[in-house]
Amino acid sequence: MESQLSSKKVAYVMNDTDRGKQVTTAGGGGDKVSYSPYRDMEKAIRDALRAVYTDVIVVPDVKDGALIRNAGIDLVFVPEITTTSSSSSPVTWPPTQFSTEISCKVTNADGVEIDRLRVTGNGYADYEEFKSNFGLAANRAGTDVAAKLSREIADRPKLR
Repeated sequence: MESQLSSKKVAYVMNDTDRGKQVTTAGGGGDKVSYSPYRDMEKAIRDALRAVYTDVIVVPDVKDGALIRNAGIDLVFVPEITTTSSSSSPVTWPPTQFSTEISCKVTNADGVEIDRLRVTGNGYADYEEFKSNFGLAANRAGTDVAAKLSREIADRPKLR
């Protein structure tokens, strides 16, 4: 499997400001849920990139060209994450449906845009499933979007 990975060194952009962003979306019964999508999705993004590339690092700012060039990075992925949630249940507050979209601008080390990606993952969980894991629908959406991101990258020759 390892021999099928691209030897390009890539980075994704994530910093403490991103990780600290909070989002509030709908739950069930008119309730709301709050979470930090960048912090919650960082491992999934890293794993999606590691499924395609042999060397993946994080950089705090896409504008730090010296760091990017000195690290020998070939491609930089700049993710934007949006989420939605809802529940058909008037009783339970965790969302039963969750959607995560990752849009990534991909640049070379000089900041020139190479490509743009957009993938959406969806997750569903009913009460019997999530009563011990309130974030189950969100977790499933994260797993789905990460798998789709890896496939989308692998299917684009200019990113391999």
